[in-house]
Amino acid sequence: MKKEQLVAISAAALLVYVLALSAVGPIVASQLTNRTIPGNSGTLKTVNVGVYWDAGCTQNVNNINWGLVEPGANVNVTVFIRNEGNAPATLSLSTSGWQPPEAATYIALSWNYNGQLLNEQAVIQVKFTLSVSPNIQGITDFSHDIIITATY
Repeated sequence: MKKEQLVAISAAALLVYVLALSAVGPIVASQLTNRTIPGNSGTLKTVNVGVYWDAGCTQNVNNINWGLVEPGANVNVTVFIRNEGNAPATLSLSTSGWQPPEAATYIALSWNYNGQLLNEQAVIQVKFTLSVSPNIQGITDFSHDIIITATY
């Protein structure tokens, strides 16, 4: 085989290799790094309290958009909760209506409220933390209800 033919074959093989990498590389990279879960939200439901984006209690929170979340991540959102009843109360937090239902296996919601008594019309700042398991799988988006209840 002539030297020119060997160079041409080598160049053609190198070109095929580069083209294959450029086609397959982004697919493999997305499988390794793009594990974010888009389209995630929690609908707020309350009993005897108001939840607001601001300390002045002028901007109601009806829905929390958690944004893009990644396996193993914690996402924090700060809100202000006002006791809208006419007596001191304690608060409780729960979730329900997870869609898909399997999301509740991998995702948890907590807050930094420590059970203190909240006087009537008093406002406290609360941080919600959405924790996503590093082992999450099969969830491409999720939604859920966030229930905050004041007990007198």
